[in-house]
Amino acid sequence: MLPRINNFYNKSLQKGINYFRWFEYALSSSVMIVLISMLFGAKDIGTIVAIVGLNATMNLLGLMMEIHNQITQRTNWTAFIIGSFSGAIPWVVVLLYFLGSAVKTPGVLERVPWFVYAIFGTYFVLFNLFPVNMVLQYKKIGRWRDYLYGERGYIILSLVAKSLLAWLVFAGTLRPV
Repeated sequence: MLPRINNFYNKSLQKGINYFRWFEYALSSSVMIVLISMLFGAKDIGTIVAIVGLNATMNLLGLMMEIHNQITQRTNWTAFIIGSFSGAIPWVVVLLYFLGSAVKTPGVLERVPWFVYAIFGTYFVLFNLFPVNMVLQYKKIGRWRDYLYGERGYIILSLVAKSLLAWLVFAGTLRPV
């Protein structure tokens, strides 16, 4: 079973597409953005479902970008643009919760633990490096002319984002007292 999956994966990479990445990101980045939104006060199921849905849609539009551009002469950026819009909305929701807390409860900003700001800033920057990697890959700039170089970039970004989030949460909440 696994050799077949590996063969499919390798053949897909040679064609300039990675199906597995987009489904994995749809799941893992949705978990991360939900955790971040909850740190800022998002707790109702409707908000969480909307954040997951929009974030997963953004990632699946990344897959659509790769599938569609298999058959185009010039890169079609429509899926990228719609995905970027979809992916920005959860960040707007997080910002609204953050600002809403600040307005409702004077002094709350001073009581927010340092690691919450660190998580927000770090993950926001890393989150936005994924589309930068895609743009460089599709514009074939520098070393990104090689699809596999961009693929390595996604792997490194994913590993760093998940590791940093885990370490920041550990440092902020699970540290010994």
